[in-house]
Amino acid sequence: MIIDFHALSQADKPLVDRYFHSRYYENAHFTFTNLFMWREPFQLQLAEEDGVLYMRCEVEGKVWFLQPFGPEEKFAASVQCVVDWCREHGHAVQFMGLEKAFATRLSELPEYSFVVKGNRDEEDYVYLTDKLATLSGRKLHAKKNHLNAFHKLYPQAEYLPITEDIIPACKQELDNWYALRVSTTEQHNPFIAAERQGIREVFDNYAFFGVEGGAIRLDGRIIAFTFGEKLNDDTVVVHVEKADPNLRGAFTAINQNYIANTWQGRVTYVNREEDMGLPGLRHAKESYKPVKMIEKFTAKLAE
Repeated sequence: MIIDFHALSQADKPLVDRYFHSRYYENAHFTFTNLFMWREPFQLQLAEEDGVLYMRCEVEGKVWFLQPFGPEEKFAASVQCVVDWCREHGHAVQFMGLEKAFATRLSELPEYSFVVKGNRDEEDYVYLTDKLATLSGRKLHAKKNHLNAFHKLYPQAEYLPITEDIIPACKQELDNWYALRVSTTEQHNPFIAAERQGIREVFDNYAFFGVEGGAIRLDGRIIAFTFGEKLNDDTVVVHVEKADPNLRGAFTAINQNYIANTWQGRVTYVNREEDMGLPGLRHAKESYKPVKMIEKFTAKLAE
């Protein structure tokens, strides 16, 4: 079978949404918004063939496939299609970001020998919505103290849902965050610029992406913002969270306010994505005490 790939664009949203919503996926990457935001640095391309959605990306000159999306009965055929395409184009057969169920089935295929490995750096952190909304309990006592300190230091701060009228101010805070990161990062990190561009694109087409967000305004300035969307029937995925690091408790305040005002009572879980192996980010995400982790795997065909 020929896979006719093309670069991901906004026109693909109905197609991608249809496949992602047809089954219960837990991987935070499996939303159109997430893929669109990162499409350029990962050179993401997709194709629909015979009722299956294929996606591939290129990282440092190596081609990787996401797991094919489609009905269970087409699992083996879709894997065969990926193998054939890779062999025809001279690429190693390798997958990334696999959910556990897919990785397990892949390792059990009798006709192939895939080397499957877990990747701790890509595991998603999942929390109980009610816990993030209330910060109740001994384990989150330190977080509650940060929130109380923020309210005490900045009683004039107000939480707002993101609407078109405050998006320009959110973009300004985004630019402030980017300038700070660039000035404090020893080596140029292209992913910082890519994230900034992805966030701006969502803000530029906010209604189109269908995300829901919140922000905190302090003395006329947006000092924190966040946005996310439903990942599946019981989980919201938070795509972005930015705050002024010089304001004590700002990150805790935007996290708690957003979940309490937008998602409490609507979903059971909050997926706050992976830590990318960054020590500071890992510490921050572990400190909120996840209730579970979503494992992700790579797989490479042993030739």
